[in-house]
Amino acid sequence: MTKKALDPERKAESDKLKAIFNSKKRDLGLTQEKLAHALDMNQSSVSHYLNGVNPLNAPAAAAFSKILDVPVEDFSPRLAQQISELVGFATDLRARAAVKKFVDDDFRDISSNTSRLNDIDGWDEQSPVRDDEVEVPFLREVELAAGSGRFVIEEDIGESLRFKKKNLRENNVQACNAKCVTVRGNSMTPVLRDGATVGVDLGKTALGDVIDGDLYAINHNGQLRVKQLFRLPHGIRLRSFNREDHPDEDYSFMDMQDQQIGILGHVFWWGMYAR
Repeated sequence: MTKKALDPERKAESDKLKAIFNSKKRDLGLTQEKLAHALDMNQSSVSHYLNGVNPLNAPAAAAFSKILDVPVEDFSPRLAQQISELVGFATDLRARAAVKKFVDDDFRDISSNTSRLNDIDGWDEQSPVRDDEVEVPFLREVELAAGSGRFVIEEDIGESLRFKKKNLRENNVQACNAKCVTVRGNSMTPVLRDGATVGVDLGKTALGDVIDGDLYAINHNGQLRVKQLFRLPHGIRLRSFNREDHPDEDYSFMDMQDQQIGILGHVFWWGMYAR
């Protein structure tokens, strides 16, 4: 099946990154093969990013930025802003100044127009779902029998989040495939802290459609895990953002079968409290 072409913005990001690589590769002594090795990716993944086959994501953009010694915003202001918001600091002085101006301007606008602010529209589980919303349930691990150590993943009927239908459509997520998952542990810090919530598209589970470096929810023998996912010739690689404490995990196709490892879906959204 032919992959869907990237939208103009994401294609332009790939084109800019490729132009930067071509302009700097001689000075940096890089070939595409050496770049792939430095990024700890396979060469086809690097080629797909540079040629606009796969869209750039925040982790990949940060890695390219470090190896090529350029700010992310030079090829993707969109991802530079995303990285700034996630990690809590801008990638360089220009991005930091832009974020500061944005915050200062918003603060001035709010301070001078408080009388025009609407009341917060609170809701709870008893509030009816509006026509423009959809209620997305959480997934949880459930032990098959007390003390058995065996788990399955089921919907948590008592917990949900509400999403705008428009936002799901814009991210190509069908409402019936949207689920939420709670991240546990420190393996995905600093991007996803313990207790963070991610939205998962259960409609994207095929290994052939995996975008290397994107976040996926994984069912590991009944254990819910959220990891960066990479395809390998012999299987898959699961990667944590906190690689110092959580090294890469490589699984062959046989390992995946033996350990019942499957892709639950692609992460399309995440959020967490600042603490």
